[in-house]
Amino acid sequence: MPIHSSSASKAPLLAAVAALCLTALLPAVASAQNADTVRIRGTLVRVDASTLVVQARGGEVVSLARPADLAVSEVYPIKLSDIKRGSFIGTAAMPQADGTQKALEVVVFPEAARGTGEGHRPWDLLPESTMTNATVADLAAAPKSVRGGQQLHLTYKGGEKTVVVPPDVPVVTFRPGTDALLVPGARVLVNAQEKNGTPTALRVTAGRNGFAPPM
Repeated sequence: MPIHSSSASKAPLLAAVAALCLTALLPAVASAQNADTVRIRGTLVRVDASTLVVQARGGEVVSLARPADLAVSEVYPIKLSDIKRGSFIGTAAMPQADGTQKALEVVVFPEAARGTGEGHRPWDLLPESTMTNATVADLAAAPKSVRGGQQLHLTYKGGEKTVVVPPDVPVVTFRPGTDALLVPGARVLVNAQEKNGTPTALRVTAGRNGFAPPM
């Protein structure tokens, strides 16, 4: 399945951004769990009615077809205190020696997206990172070593996790976006897939005014 970048190597996108791309978050989770879907984090270089060109975080420049019905979401920051008992969240995290997870970021899902991608799985934000989409069953102050943070007890079908959220970890949510977000220089997360031999964007999650999706 040859999805090509504009780099000299012309290596398939699935190989070129393997370190970047796994499954997806937000409303695209279900489709993103297709093994042929890739996840690209980076910066929009160029955009027009039919094409998105993205420079991925590894430096690769990737050209993607832009379908007319491309879904766009806006991600924006909220406060750590906005995480409540009963919130449905997604958190990329690093496993710790004591069995807990240390959050790298937290997404608080809108109520309409409750249950999206529920469970615990490997993730690609950093090597060995994980993703847990689950309900906050309880929360408390983080251990003294993480002053000012929170400790979340998360439950999902078939399991539970304890996640420590340091105070400086980005906490975000999202809402429907418009094409006004898709401007050169915008920081984006793109779910893409090869369709009929053409690398095609499935969904774009973008930040406003340089804000980068942290997922």
